Amino acid sequence: MGWQREGYGQVERRTIGAATLEVGAIGLGCMPMSWAYTASQQRGDRSLRTVHAALDAGSDLLDTADMYGPFTNELLVGRVLKERRSDAFVSTKCGLLVGGDQHVVANGRPGYVRRACDASLRRLQTEVIDLYQLHRPDPEVPVEETWGAMAELVTAGKVRALGFCAVGPRSSRRAGARRYAEAIRQLERVQQVFPVNAVEAELSVWSPEALDALLPWCEARGVGFLAALPLGGGYLTGTLTPGQGFEPDDVRARHPRFTAEMMAANQPVVAGLRRVAERHGATPAQVALAWVLGRGRHVVPIPGAKRERWAVENAGAAGLKLTTEDLVEIAALPPARGSWD
Repeated sequence: MGWQREGYGQVERRTIGAATLEVGAIGLGCMPMSWAYTASQQRGDRSLRTVHAALDAGSDLLDTADMYGPFTNELLVGRVLKERRSDAFVSTKCGLLVGGDQHVVANGRPGYVRRACDASLRRLQTEVIDLYQLHRPDPEVPVEETWGAMAELVTAGKVRALGFCAVGPRSSRRAGARRYAEAIRQLERVQQVFPVNAVEAELSVWSPEALDALLPWCEARGVGFLAALPLGGGYLTGTLTPGQGFEPDDVRARHPRFTAEMMAANQPVVAGLRRVAERHGATPAQVALAWVLGRGRHVVPIPGAKRERWAVENAGAAGLKLTTEDLVEIAALPPARGSWD
């Protein structure tokens, strides 16, 4: 099952934002259990066991959203929360709607935000959401209006803190920089309305763009950073084979970095992680997570997992301390090839 630290179930704790919300250093991304990744491998009972295993291992931040499924992911998490609400820190999102053809559109109207929160509370079987995130700003609605409606939910006691999700497609490194620059502009605006406690954005060894400006913005303001896709959609685990193919419903089937050519071209990245892992008796995935953890005390990676063994292995990475030699070797790895979406 890979390297595990001493003191199983007692992982390092980290604080998210000025509201002093405390969570395990590594969270659990619940999305793959019911959205975007290989539907044939999604099993309700197995997913429930995975969530329980993550909580047992100290990964108490459960990241979900109403659009995952849609709705089924929150229902799944709700089944666990009904039994173990005090053990979990639940983060969910609003602002995106999924049509019958799986087309996704934004909705940031205040009335919709209020209804969406009430619906999420019912599905999650809880009286309060620990972190409520804006999944994507609505270009038709001033972001301050959407954020103001979310702030009202905190006042009403339905939500403890607010987060801003800056995960999204970008076609190149330059496009990624532009997207994060725009996210910072929006964050500056909503921060004037109500405090931002956390920002969720992609960060990994093969997608480090957030390091340039977004991560420093969060650190300077005491804002927590939830690192999405810290394992590169599974690629950095070293368990995917170039040319293996993906089911049509899997987002990786249409992702430029997951073509057979690009997966082969990016093998040196995984090989480097594997070399570091061997020195510690760890796995490439644990090294990738430890690298993300090392980007700052305000950073909490939220790797997705569909199986118990992966959730437990991921939690174990919280105790892996990379050496200066390790970090130098990782920094020298070639940049990943292929666009981002």
